[in-house]
Formats: sequence, structure tokens, C-alpha cells
Amino acid sequence: MLSFLWDAGPFTATDAMAVGYTRSTTIDLIDELIDRGLVRELPNARTAGEYRKGRPARRFQLDAGFRAVIGVDAGRAHVTATVADLVGGVLASHHATLRPADDRAESRLAAVQRAVDDVLAEAGIAMDQVVALCIGVPAPVDVDGVSPAGRDGFWARMNPGLRDAFPAVPAVEVMNDASLAAVAEGAVGAGRGHANYVALLAGERMGAGVVIDGRVLRGAHGGTGEMAGFDYVEAVGGAWGLGYRLAEHAKADVRHGKVSAQSPLSRLRTDEITGRTVLELARDGDPDASRIVERIGGMLATIAAVINSFFDPSRIIVSGAISEGAQQLIEVATRQLPERVDLPAPVIVGSSLGADVVSTGAIFQAIQAAREVVLRLPAPARGDARALRPGGDEASGR
Repeated sequence: MLSFLWDAGPFTATDAMAVGYTRSTTIDLIDELIDRGLVRELPNARTAGEYRKGRPARRFQLDAGFRAVIGVDAGRAHVTATVADLVGGVLASHHATLRPADDRAESRLAAVQRAVDDVLAEAGIAMDQVVALCIGVPAPVDVDGVSPAGRDGFWARMNPGLRDAFPAVPAVEVMNDASLAAVAEGAVGAGRGHANYVALLAGERMGAGVVIDGRVLRGAHGGTGEMAGFDYVEAVGGAWGLGYRLAEHAKADVRHGKVSAQSPLSRLRTDEITGRTVLELARDGDPDASRIVERIGGMLATIAAVINSFFDPSRIIVSGAISEGAQQLIEVATRQLPERVDLPAPVIVGSSLGADVVSTGAIFQAIQAAREVVLRLPAPARGDARALRPGGDEASGR
């Protein structure tokens, strides 16, 4: 019954009978969910101005604003924490910049905890109203929320026991950030309605969230979608992202005199040359920038061909901040890809979710976790009417 009404919007007992219970059982279940603080009764059709004749039916709706979920994007250089209601309505979001050089485990753990505290304070929500929390990290994560150390311990530093850092929250999950990008794309992005796709996070470094037959793949150690294998692909040369490659190739061309004096690239300082800059100049017709875009677009075609050979997706979604200007790269890759694959070539598309894709995926993953645990939580005390709302005045209680 809860699964039905979570997605139903306003409904009547007659609507809810589609689950398969008798009317009396259906009404009993709805009343129990009301007592548990999960459903609220709405004004009937007459009060709402929709009643014409006959006895107005009782109307109900999931009480999405009584409990909360939190999604965290814990990147190497930033932490973004977002708190939302049970259907994904964002109540507050908090962003903090980190120093990449200080990636000690204790520093990251404290930064993530601080971001959660700050976003709850901004929303005016108590920790005991949080049902589920999901954290995305730039590391493989297994089903137990643990990351392998990696060659230099980097992965373990990115995930320093985060699953155990919030003991007061009933459901805490840690996932690879690219996998959460795939969750977001499937929920509200370019993967919606598709069972086989790969979300490619490709700004500074590459990572892939892989969805096959409608399921996000993890692997034994959470390493499905790790791009370290591209270290051994000569035409790609590593797991660097598209934005990084654009910038580095532009800097190298300038340094080696391959950029004309008339190109704006030749007049920029090294620290001013970014992937976005190269894309913008290419879009404006600069031939040197366009040549670099053609080169990196060819690399994207190779990357897509390798992904296609392993996972056979119907589409590859370029996700993350780079997606906002990646159409030129996608056009190049789409043109070159068919000659590099044996299987039918996947469609390459850009994401519409931008830099918030990991945070969005974390929210939807937390909602899924909330659906699985919320019936095991104690019913709220009668008269406890704390409602979640943006900018609410409920004290955080921490």
C-alpha cells in the first residue's frame, strides 16, 4: 500500500483498492499509515470545490513533508549536501569548497559531517526527522559501503568510514559518484525510460555509472565503471576527463607554437585556459579551438567504443558540469563512433542535469532507502506536528 501511494499523488480509497485489497482492508491500512505519520487526509472533494453531487470521497496523500532525506556529493574538492522531502522536493542545499591537497581521512570525515549539520540548520530540520542519507564519493564502493584502498590509499581517504558516520540516521548508504549520476539520469534525466545506459562523468577525471537491464552495477569491490583501464588504451592515455583533456591539449598547443597569434587562446594566461574556454571559443568559430575539440571528440568516440564493447548500452550520457557545453564533442564522437564498433553504436547524448547530477542521484537513492525502512520506524508521538519546509523554524535539535 505504501509503495502505491508513494507515487500516487492525491488518491481515494477506491484508487488504492487497485493494490488488490478489499475496501475495508484498504481503509484500515490507510488509517494505520495516517497514524504512522506517513499519510495525511486532504479536504474532501466538496471542500476542494470539485464535488458535484453524491457523497464526497475521502482523499489522501503521502505526507512527504514530515520526514526528510539527505543527499551528499562528497567530491575531492567540494562537498554539497542537499536535504529534501520524501518525494524529492528540495528544502535546502549547502556547498563547501575543500582543499584537494588536504585529503586526509579525518579532514574529509569532518567536512561531510559539517556539511550535513549546516544543511539541516539552514532547513530548520532536526536530525531525528532524517530517514535516509546517501553519500557519493569519487571511489569504488562495495555493497557494505566500503572502498578499497587503491594504489596510494586515495580511495580509502575519499571514503573514510562514511557509512558509520551518522549512527542516528536509520538508513545510510555510500555509493560511487558516477553510479549516483546514473541513478539521477534514470530518475529525471537522459536515462529515463532506458534499461541499458552508461552515465559518463568526465570533467576532471572519468568515471562511469553503468545501468544494465535496469540495475546499477557495482562489482565485487564496487569497481564497475572505474576508468583506470584507459591507462592501457594508447589512443586515450588514462582516465582524465574531457574538460581536463581540452584544457591540457590547448595549453600544450600554445606552448608548442601550434596556435596562431590571432587565436584568443594565444592571449590567455595558462590558468585561464579551461575546458569550458576551449568549447566556447570553438563554438564561436576559432579554428585552433575547433581543432582541439575535434581531437578530444575523437577520444570520446574511442572511450564510447570501449564502453560499448564491455557493456553494450543503448546510450552513453555525458554527465556532470562538462555536459553543459559538450554538444560539439558529442557531435564529433557520434560521427566517428560507428566505424569503431562491431555492436550497434550507442546513442551519445548530453545530460540536462549539469553539475548537480551526483547530488540529485544521492537524493533519489536516499528516497529509495527511505521507502525500504520507513515502515520499521516508530510512529511519531501524537501532537508532534513538525513539518518540513524550506526555511522552516524548527530547531535542529543537535
